[in-house]
Amino acid sequence: MNEKLLRLWDTKTKDDEWWSSFVTAPLAIATNYVVIDIKWFTPNRVTLISFVTAIISTLFIIAGGTVNFVIAAILIHASHVFDCMDGQMARYRQTTSSSGSYYDRVTDQIQVTIWFGAVAYAAFIQSHDPMPIFLAFIGVSFYSLRGYAKYVAIHVEVSRDRDYLEKKAQQDLRDKKTDSAGPQFGLKSNLRWFLGEQKKIFQFDEGVFVFMLSLALLLNQLTPMLWIFAASQLFYGLYRSWQNGHQINLNQQPVIDK
Repeated sequence: MNEKLLRLWDTKTKDDEWWSSFVTAPLAIATNYVVIDIKWFTPNRVTLISFVTAIISTLFIIAGGTVNFVIAAILIHASHVFDCMDGQMARYRQTTSSSGSYYDRVTDQIQVTIWFGAVAYAAFIQSHDPMPIFLAFIGVSFYSLRGYAKYVAIHVEVSRDRDYLEKKAQQDLRDKKTDSAGPQFGLKSNLRWFLGEQKKIFQFDEGVFVFMLSLALLLNQLTPMLWIFAASQLFYGLYRSWQNGHQINLNQQPVIDK
């Protein structure tokens, strides 16, 4: 088995998002296989390429029209492949950095906002109905709430317990998944893994967004997709907020030894 390919596969996020897991992340590994030894390509530059590609795709969405929508769908996928590549490259070269991780997450948030904002604009131009803009606003707002609630919960927990992050890191290490698919596994193992990944579609995270946006653009069904986006993020935004608060309440209750 090709050692370079195995090393690259090992850089793949073990609990990746739905579409990323079996489409864009493997495509990123294939692309990294070609460019990983070219020094000009650095993780931060790949992050920038991903962000610029996302902006260009947004311009095609705003321009409207069948051809532009198809190009935008392709560019959205290309942007997400680059988004997977930067982390893989950093782990492969052992050059991961806090600043790189920060900018990767910030650009991800911006990309989601401008993509759905552009789709809402395109749907409004088509229908002259303000509903798509309202749906995009609800979706992006509550998607942001999912992340905000998570980091507020971390801040509260750290304020209560200075060792919280260390304990969480140790727990994450214990819960870390091992490889169950890849080039070193057989067809049966890979098929079992693939089928197991399909339940992640209901998490409605960034990996699912890439698929939703592209499919909606290809089929020119923008408003129905925005309804799904808004409803899913409204649910998850409220649910994650309650879930984090509930966990904080459980953690602060004293343990009574019996």
